[in-house]
Amino acid sequence: MVEKNQIIRAVAEALSSNGEGIVRHEGITFFVPYCLPGEKISFRVLKIKDKIGYGKAEEIFTPAEERVRPKCPVFTRCGGCQLQHLSYRCQLRFKGNVVKDALRKIAGIDIPVPAAVKSDLPYGYRNKLQLPVGVDKEGKNVIGFYAERSHRIVPLSGCPIHPDWAGSLIAALGRYMEECAVKGYDEETKKGSIRHIVVREIAGKFIVVLVSAIEELPNLAHFESLLGEIFPVFTLWLNVNDKDTNVIFGEKFILKSGSGFFEGEECGIRYEAGPSTFVQVNAGVRAKLYEAVVRGIVPDGDEVVVDGYSGGGLLTAMLARACRRAYGIELEEEAVRCADSLREKNGIPNMINLCGRVEEKLSGVLDKEKGEKLRLVLDPPRAGIARSVLKSVLESGIERIAIVSCNPATLARDLGILTGSLIEREGELVKNPAYAEAKAAAESAASAQTEGAGESRALLSDETESFSGNFGGLKGYYHIERIQPFDMFPQTRHVETLVMLERKNP
Repeated sequence: MVEKNQIIRAVAEALSSNGEGIVRHEGITFFVPYCLPGEKISFRVLKIKDKIGYGKAEEIFTPAEERVRPKCPVFTRCGGCQLQHLSYRCQLRFKGNVVKDALRKIAGIDIPVPAAVKSDLPYGYRNKLQLPVGVDKEGKNVIGFYAERSHRIVPLSGCPIHPDWAGSLIAALGRYMEECAVKGYDEETKKGSIRHIVVREIAGKFIVVLVSAIEELPNLAHFESLLGEIFPVFTLWLNVNDKDTNVIFGEKFILKSGSGFFEGEECGIRYEAGPSTFVQVNAGVRAKLYEAVVRGIVPDGDEVVVDGYSGGGLLTAMLARACRRAYGIELEEEAVRCADSLREKNGIPNMINLCGRVEEKLSGVLDKEKGEKLRLVLDPPRAGIARSVLKSVLESGIERIAIVSCNPATLARDLGILTGSLIEREGELVKNPAYAEAKAAAESAASAQTEGAGESRALLSDETESFSGNFGGLKGYYHIERIQPFDMFPQTRHVETLVMLERKNP
């Protein structure tokens, strides 16, 4: 019988979607972080429940060929990265497999998924730094990242997935807090002031936000002077969050210095961002992703496109330049103001920005543009696309959709609804038997045509590939034309995925 704290020797068989090694022992499936398939390891049992266990690797006896030396000195202690021990080429293959497995397990969609499109910068790629600030057990200030599955802060002096300025910023904040007797926020006692620091780089200019439980911090001018030693151009905001919440930002932003907003340029479009405007954290991969969306959704130029969850409007603008008319729908007022500014600065009159929820605004746009060559882009938050939006899309008859997702699980659910592989029964989503039957019939026909044609190309290549996800006869649903992960977040388990869908048999 396996017991807690027992040391077990075994071989890791695979990687979970979270990047943990999977080890099976005496009928129990263990998840052991930071070990790789094929490695002989010893691990300590931490927890067992219902044939599922969790362990901590003690020793790696036979390292896998894919194992590399992590660049971060606190890797395995900090919860920010999960894959620094895995070669970058294998990270790209892993992320393609994560998407493939989510589609199969959640939605019953069993289709090939290629490796993720690589980031030109596997390290130092993040344009946004977001750090919790608190106190340790001795009451000393600490700045860093949360440990995995914990709100215990692991102190950092720098971070290799961020540019070099991250270390300087951490040092400056620590110096300010020490010299001005400012305490980090204690989540248990609800005492202290600074809760987070958030920094975003826009074309060499920096938006700095101090998140505080109180509205007045002592001698902020000193912190401004320290920032001036690091950043040639910056703006400083104070965000007040006095709620007992895990949400980073409170509702109140106070501009302390600088212009508040900065302008950047990408793909020939000038854009603006403020303290809470959503901008993808990896500029190089963002450009590749957005260009793929535009190519896929507006091939002819006479389309009318709706961009749901449009953020600051950069993608909407790129679409507007390539089509007849483009609508951006975004809930955050600040982002919509940035999108309006973008439209004016770049002279894009056929770009229309709407402030509100997609589920509230989409149907009105679809009614207004009925009869036009409508196309739809959806880039939702991690929670996925609202069910009412999916219903509107299915009822709309829109021929072509692009979905961008940062969460393979909710992507699989949403694709299941749009393709008909999932249907709702008594308020719950269940797999559709008709989809399974259509898929089986299509596979049987394809097998008969290609029998003896030789083996298929390996799915673990780095090449981008497209395919038809049309399994035949479900009228009124969508078929996956193309799916491509993008590595927006190297060294982590996270992946951004683009899916192109086409409506067939309307």
